[in-house]
Amino acid sequence: MVAVEAGQSAPDGPLWNEFPDRVSDLLIFAGAGLGTGHLALGLAAGAMAVLTAYTRELGAGLGLPPDFSGPMAKPQRMAIVTGAAVLAVFEPFLATSGIVLTATLWIVAIGAAFTTLRRSALIRARLLERD
Repeated sequence: MVAVEAGQSAPDGPLWNEFPDRVSDLLIFAGAGLGTGHLALGLAAGAMAVLTAYTRELGAGLGLPPDFSGPMAKPQRMAIVTGAAVLAVFEPFLATSGIVLTATLWIVAIGAAFTTLRRSALIRARLLERD
């Protein structure tokens, strides 16, 4: 995004903008799932996060403007997992373990699923408007 704004983008820029973000989605959520003993939940949250980006790119590939809407777009996912990581530091003092991150994984997975459905519906509506 910085390169685009500065007029310094390269032909392979979109690859380097998107691919690391998708890898980080999977690694961050799988790591949270592994840390809480719920690897499958972490992988599901990561998969749903990747699906939101895929849906955005699908719309763009169909000639529509990119849809960065939420409620669980990349900025929201990263904000919630960062906040959860900070709160999770204090869990040992409350004699609990993994509750905050587990709840966060559920929120991300469900929110990302909703985001994907919302983006899909918008893509369909925009495609039907073309006719």
